[in-house]
Amino acid sequence: MRTVVKIDLTKTAMEESRKIFHNRYHPEIPPVDTVKAGEVFKVECFDFSGGQIKNDDDAADIKNMDLSVAHILSGPIAVEGAEPGDAVEVELLDIQPFPERAWGVTAVLDPNNGGGGFLGDVMKGPCKAIWDFEGIYASSRHIPGVRFVGMIHTGIIATAPSHQLLAEWNRREGVLIASAPNHQPPLAFPPSAQGALVGGLEGTPLGERVKVEGARTAPTREHGGNCDIKNLSRGAKIWIPVYVPGANLSFGDIHFSQGDGEIAFCGGIETSGIVTCRVQVIKRGVDRFALKNPIFLPGPVEPRYTKYLTFQGIPVDRGIQHFLDPRVAFRQACLNAVAYLQRLGYTAEQAYLILSAAPCESRINNIVDVPNSCCSIGIPAEIFDFDILPRADEHVRTFDNKALATLRF
Repeated sequence: MRTVVKIDLTKTAMEESRKIFHNRYHPEIPPVDTVKAGEVFKVECFDFSGGQIKNDDDAADIKNMDLSVAHILSGPIAVEGAEPGDAVEVELLDIQPFPERAWGVTAVLDPNNGGGGFLGDVMKGPCKAIWDFEGIYASSRHIPGVRFVGMIHTGIIATAPSHQLLAEWNRREGVLIASAPNHQPPLAFPPSAQGALVGGLEGTPLGERVKVEGARTAPTREHGGNCDIKNLSRGAKIWIPVYVPGANLSFGDIHFSQGDGEIAFCGGIETSGIVTCRVQVIKRGVDRFALKNPIFLPGPVEPRYTKYLTFQGIPVDRGIQHFLDPRVAFRQACLNAVAYLQRLGYTAEQAYLILSAAPCESRINNIVDVPNSCCSIGIPAEIFDFDILPRADEHVRTFDNKALATLRF
């Protein structure tokens, strides 16, 4: 079994050989290698920041992070025989953190440096929580009383876009940006050469053009990309449309664990790791499966929690009634969960990071009864080392939160 992309953890991605990484999507970025259909191979991946974050009690790295280089992807990797209109089946045989780097981070970014995620308007950043891994378990010195089983997964698996598809992305996202150019946060981010990595084209005139044209890797699109689905874990299979000869697969943004929605930013437990996979080619898969976006089958390996304290939300925000808006309803569910965890002694930021990093389950429960949809977020009660369930007697637990407080600026 060969390692198709190998990285050096003693360096950041910007210091490493840039020819095996990219952080923009473009059909002209050449593959770093080719695999055969049915071959089992390994891909080593940096964390999403490319090694900018440190395992310490200081959030200076979060405050000063260069987000223009974020989402360092390993690849692209060509698949022999894949042609436009086919589908590639990627089977995730295993995903593991590096043994010598058994830790990860969840953070609230500086509002002036990319924002703090889904609830970034009410959370104080920058701050971070470092999580230490003990086998399958994660715990944090910055968030006491919590220990849970990680559901490690790849936030990003993607094929390369065709020229036509890339142009469509840039067109439609450009129209959206133009509709409200001063919106905060921005409605989308256009192509930008700042911080762009273009793999084997680095240092060439063609590479400079690709940097200007290439699409950002932050959003998910038709080719997969940054979907951040926690169930794309060990044993999962995903079927992705092919747009260019060879498919040109990329991997990255590994999370040791994550709640549905990855509501903080950076929200899952971001870590570096090793993906072991097998790829098959399904001829004419796009037409055969009506494959507009990827389809996936969750793997059989997941935490076995049974008691989820679940918080509901409806689309009413600060006295304003919204019509069946699941985003507003889910926001209210998250805020309700944060408020409850604060009653148990956590800070709002600690609660926010728990919802984002732990294997929480989120649902759209009702989307038909006007004017209110209903969304929910469920926290596994078993991950706490004390009883968090509502009861008649007082049960407020308090913590020494000095560790997290020192991480703010």
